[in-house]
Amino acid sequence: MKLIESESARMVSLSKRKKRTLFQDANKFATQTGTNVGVMLFSPSGKQFSYGSTSIEEIIDTFLKVKQEYRKRDYAEGKSNGFEILEDLYKQLQAWNEKEKK
Repeated sequence: MKLIESESARMVSLSKRKKRTLFQDANKFATQTGTNVGVMLFSPSGKQFSYGSTSIEEIIDTFLKVKQEYRKRDYAEGKSNGFEILEDLYKQLQAWNEKEKK
């Protein structure tokens, strides 16, 4: 695979592939395995797209709760983990959602 050179062609490909392949594959995976699946996508222009087998917010909340439990356990054991970036992304998603509502 390689980067599509034309910016307009890249945007068309993103538009087509996000719904026809990525989100469909995520839905198929969730259906076949009985799992909750979430996909977050950010276009080069900063527009966000998401798919969730339930709501993407619910999936992120569940993930963060489990992560918090691991963090507490790891902290008690003297270990650290690298999920801080995901928390920052979640905060950005919430801010963008609020911005879109206005």
